[in-house]
Amino acid sequence: MNKELMEALDILEKEKEISKETLFEAIENSLMTACKNHFGKADNVKVEINRETCDFLVYAEKEVVETADDVEDDCMQIALEDAKELSKKVKVGDILNVEIKSKEFGRIATQNAKNVILQKIREEERSVIYNQYYEKEKDVVTGVVQRYVGKNISINLGKADAMLNESEQVKGEVFKPTERIKVYILEVKNTPKGPRINVSRTHPELVKRLFESEVTEIKDGTVEIKSIAREAGSRTKIAVWSNNPNVDAVGACVGMNGARVNAIVEELRGEKIDIVNWDENPGNLIQNALSPAKIVAVFADPDEKTAKVVVPDYQLSLAIGKEGQNARLAARLTGYKIDIKSETQAKDAPGFRYEDYMDDEYEDDDYEEYSEE
Repeated sequence: MNKELMEALDILEKEKEISKETLFEAIENSLMTACKNHFGKADNVKVEINRETCDFLVYAEKEVVETADDVEDDCMQIALEDAKELSKKVKVGDILNVEIKSKEFGRIATQNAKNVILQKIREEERSVIYNQYYEKEKDVVTGVVQRYVGKNISINLGKADAMLNESEQVKGEVFKPTERIKVYILEVKNTPKGPRINVSRTHPELVKRLFESEVTEIKDGTVEIKSIAREAGSRTKIAVWSNNPNVDAVGACVGMNGARVNAIVEELRGEKIDIVNWDENPGNLIQNALSPAKIVAVFADPDEKTAKVVVPDYQLSLAIGKEGQNARLAARLTGYKIDIKSETQAKDAPGFRYEDYMDDEYEDDDYEEYSEE
């Protein structure tokens, strides 16, 4: 048994996650390459490796001819006299397997064989890493900040490096080398130099995946995240729905004393998160989405995907939000174009009637809200 080879293959399989069969094939190809370099060709060369003992045999299939003068090609033919030394029963015209001693290969042939094995190991290693991270595409992983490459950031994910491009960075976030951060894997591409992984800190799915990992009820499907709208680094709104009437969707996401949502806010460096209840009724959903503002009346047109909302005069600025952020996020969350007016503005509008704005299912007492502020 070739114990050294067996141990080497075991180590490679464990550390590089490369199957032994692939390594055996690489060794066979390397021996074929060595024969080709040593003899000039290897058309009749065969390599056999015992998968259990790692013992290998390299031999050439040669035709037996009458005399040495009849040998036209040493690589393909052998004289009967020489063949008799290997097998007493051989006769002219037979095909004889002649063992090739790999120790006799020259330095160049040996080096080439070694390069074939190393090249195959590198290719397989890249393939294993690519497959490993391709399965994690559209998911969140933890990485270690390595260095800034221009305005981009190189992040080590363990077995591979990822690039956090400037366009995928949250404005104002600054990272130090060796700092651990969570990133969303946008894309994994296979290249000759290994997998190229692009990650993001701004993608809305990052928040969704963080909630999935933090909130057990979301992970097991009891609570669903129906919609999400995000302005990275500033505020995120998510609409959640519970499939179990005994489970409060918003409460499950917030956690005891806000523990769950605060853990996510901390990971996002203080980004504010509004969690609201999803509702199939667009009027109720829009009312929830505009949290924390109070709503007087809402009229939603599902066909046109537009909505008119009336709020108390003192709530107008809160409903619209700083630079229109609250209204903008609510529009993204619901998919409706929202027109917000104060009571005074609405009453002054031509043909205004409250009943045009009121949603049949809307009741002021039903209003619930949650805000980090």
